[in-house]
Amino acid sequence: MTRLELVEDTGDAPQGQSAYRRLLDDIRSGVLAPGARLREVELADRLGISRTPVREAIRQLEADGLVVHIARQGATIRSLDYAEVMELYEMRAVLEGTAARMAARAASEIELGELEALNTELAEAGDAGTAFDLNRQFHLTLLDAAKNRYLVKSMNALQKTLLILGPTTLIEPERAELAVVEHARVLDAMRARDGAAAEVQMRAHIEAAHRVRLRGLRTRERPIEES
Repeated sequence: MTRLELVEDTGDAPQGQSAYRRLLDDIRSGVLAPGARLREVELADRLGISRTPVREAIRQLEADGLVVHIARQGATIRSLDYAEVMELYEMRAVLEGTAARMAARAASEIELGELEALNTELAEAGDAGTAFDLNRQFHLTLLDAAKNRYLVKSMNALQKTLLILGPTTLIEPERAELAVVEHARVLDAMRARDGAAAEVQMRAHIEAAHRVRLRGLRTRERPIEES
C-alpha cells in the first residue's frame, strides 16, 4: 500500500527534490505565505544551491497548483479565497470520512493499536509542532489502513493544496484537546467495526477543524492549517 506523501519526484536531480521538499515545508510553516514571490536567486542563496534545482522545484509547485505566475511579479504562492477553503474542507470530509469507513472494515489490530498510540502521544504533546507531526501521522496511518490506493492519490492532491493555509490549528490548546477526543470517537467506531459510525465521527472531526479555519478567515489576514 502506498502511503500518502506530500512530496513528488522532481526528476532525477537530488537537489531539485530537496529544494522542492524544503519549499513545501516553508509553505506549510507559513515562511512562504500566500502572495509571496519566489525569486530564484534569493531562494538559491538561502538554500545553498544553484538556480537550476530551484527552478525545477518551482515548476513542480506550479504543477501541484501551489504556485501561479502573476504579471510583473513572476512565480507567486497562490492564495485561496473563501469559496476554495469551503470546497477543500467539503472534499476533505468526504475523502477522510470514506477512509474511516474503509479502515473500520480493513484495519488490522496492529494498525488500530498504532492509531491509539499516536492519539495518546498527541494528547501529551507539549508544543504545536509536535502536535502537528503526530496528528499528521495519525491521519496518514488511518488512510493506510483503508487500503485503497486511489483514495491515497486523491488525498495527496487535496493535502498539498491545504498546505497553502499555513500553520496548524492545533496551536490553539482547546482545538488540540478536542482533536484527541474526536480521534478517540473515530477509533471507538473502528474497534467496533462500524464503518458507518466511523465515517460519521470522522466527518464531525473534519467539520470541527473547518469551523476553526473559518474563524481564522474572519479574524486574520490569512487562515491557519487543518487539524
